Amino acid sequence: MVIGASAAGKRVMTGSSGLGISLKQEAVSYLAAFELPAVIVDIMRGGPGLGNISPEQTDYFQVVKGGGHGAYRCLVFTPESVQEMCDAGYNAFALCEKYRMPGYILADGVIGQMMESVTLPEPTTYVYDPEWKITNKVNGEANYLTTIYLENDDLERRNNLLQEKYRLVQEKEQSAEEYFTEDAELVMVAYGISARIARTAVRRLREQGYKVGMLRPKMVFPFPERALKKIVRDGKAKAFLCIELSPGQMLEDVKLAIDCKLPVHLAYRLGGNIPSVAEICEKAVAIINAKGGC
Repeated sequence: MVIGASAAGKRVMTGSSGLGISLKQEAVSYLAAFELPAVIVDIMRGGPGLGNISPEQTDYFQVVKGGGHGAYRCLVFTPESVQEMCDAGYNAFALCEKYRMPGYILADGVIGQMMESVTLPEPTTYVYDPEWKITNKVNGEANYLTTIYLENDDLERRNNLLQEKYRLVQEKEQSAEEYFTEDAELVMVAYGISARIARTAVRRLREQGYKVGMLRPKMVFPFPERALKKIVRDGKAKAFLCIELSPGQMLEDVKLAIDCKLPVHLAYRLGGNIPSVAEICEKAVAIINAKGGC
């Protein structure tokens, strides 16, 4: 239904939790291959299998690394509040339509079920009438969309065009928040509810005299590698600490972004459990104090 509506030039959105997102993966691959914009909301719950309905962040691999077949990518927004959930809806439609690709709003179960005040943007008049929609005609011929390229060279050319687009997205659309990173010796990296816990931990550790900061990806594709590389280049940081509700799915991207030039540690919980501020502070202090420093 989403593919058909998008192909007809309509703005489309769908959503689910982890199990439902798994079932949609073939269609997401088709959206990417057709170059159709669509916004998908994934409220991450415990897994694998039936798991439970408590929060995790273990859909990261599935959403950020593809999930379906083929070499495709999706835009991935990672809000940390109800306000950012609202804002991400507007931003996701804009970027999905700009780049003609599917995009996710990726939130854990805490953010997805949280109640907070929201400031809604002013209503705008927006005419959405893409020239590529299948109901339009070009030179008298109806538009059509296909994902099948039986000749190897044709499919390779098609894939190369997609990869060029993804490289452009990685170059142009990186987004992250930095919190006390200017002089931080230990930089936490977190998103969603993990980032809110990390922010409180940073404040508490700062009060105790520890030079700790946080980098929060607002999007994880494209991943904010420029901000991470800059922290390394500035020379103050001695280590990173990823805080996740997964066993280190984002940690791999942090290591790649910094070319493994600094140690990257991990603090995590699973099964719907959430690390406390005290646990994060204890982990951070242990890293800082180990062998005289990070």
